[in-house]
Amino acid sequence: MTAPHAIDGAALLDEVEAFHRRFNVFPTEAAYVAVALWDAHAHLIDCFETTPRIAFLSPEPGSGKSRALEIVELLTPRPVATVSASANALYRLVDSADGLPTVLFDEVDTIFGPKAGADEALRGFLNAGYRRIGGALRCVGEGSNQNAQVFNSYCAVAMAGLGSLPDTVLTRSVIVRMRKRAPNEKVEPYRQRIHEKQGHALRDRLAEWADTVRDQVAQAWPAMPDGVSDRPADVWEPLLAVADAIGGDWPGRARAACLELISAAHDNDEASLGVRLLTDLRDKVFCGADRMPTAAIIECLLRMDDAPWGDLDDKPINSRTLARLLGQYVTPANKPIKPRGIRTPSGFPKGYYAEDLTDAWTRYCPPSPEESATSATSATPQVNRGESVADTATPIRHTSAEAATQPTLAH
Repeated sequence: MTAPHAIDGAALLDEVEAFHRRFNVFPTEAAYVAVALWDAHAHLIDCFETTPRIAFLSPEPGSGKSRALEIVELLTPRPVATVSASANALYRLVDSADGLPTVLFDEVDTIFGPKAGADEALRGFLNAGYRRIGGALRCVGEGSNQNAQVFNSYCAVAMAGLGSLPDTVLTRSVIVRMRKRAPNEKVEPYRQRIHEKQGHALRDRLAEWADTVRDQVAQAWPAMPDGVSDRPADVWEPLLAVADAIGGDWPGRARAACLELISAAHDNDEASLGVRLLTDLRDKVFCGADRMPTAAIIECLLRMDDAPWGDLDDKPINSRTLARLLGQYVTPANKPIKPRGIRTPSGFPKGYYAEDLTDAWTRYCPPSPEESATSATSATPQVNRGESVADTATPIRHTSAEAATQPTLAH
């Protein structure tokens, strides 16, 4: 049997990236790297334990999301494009004998939320199919002659939509936040009759290359960049394995893109609202106090102009929302954080104790500004006539109304 001829994987993926650049303006260089690697990973999906979703999201229409899906469609195996499909149809499509499809979901934002109705089942499909062992139990047959059958759902999925997506989908995705093109950003007009053949030629060469590295990739355990673990590592492991198999400068570019896009996802992740609340409570509300009435907490949060607390689902944060968000976390005694009575000169209002929040602060929040400043200056000379940078931070100033309820700082 003739061995397959050597294929320069790095040069081939350079061509794939260049093909995307002809028709797409992505927000960062990291996005081009991730999308090209994702195209290649779709040809090797049987080698991995997980397959990351790729999500092209934007706040407004006309940002190039659908065009990005069109180009991905040309470069991936057995693509199936849809804007409306039932979960049952997709389960049967994936479980067919024709091979794993690449599902391309446009307008995916329309299938989530309280108005989605039966389409909510698609969330289960997207979540279950992210991991090879995922699947769905369905009844098949007619009338009373029904049998339970497990349908496979593991397949590559690319999505495009407005706004954001549920956290369960976002955390399984490489996120590319698209923007409207600026006047100086030009792309080549896409003509399907011309460019489809060019894209399919690249697709076929990717498939040929994939066959030469399949065994290598199936045994790969790529090294993760420092700080990348848990779900982000699951998402990026297939893409880094592909980059290592490709060689050239792709392993380094892939890891740089990994760090950049993970960081950007955290910056925009709505699911981190709880972490944002904990951090604001530690750094801008409690500020060393050992307890704080709920009314004073709400007042402090609403005064933060750059924070989301004045507009949560079209209304400002209130005591009930505060309790719900904090109730997701636990005290050092492993009990949900709840408001407790606080004795003050004017009464016994409900509020929160720092000792209940300390475990959540330690586990979920980034280092405090004081800790960061101390770390940054620990190896440098002191400044400002003996004061360290941490000493020069300006403390939060409270209004006189808040001062009435402000407790004595813990020492």
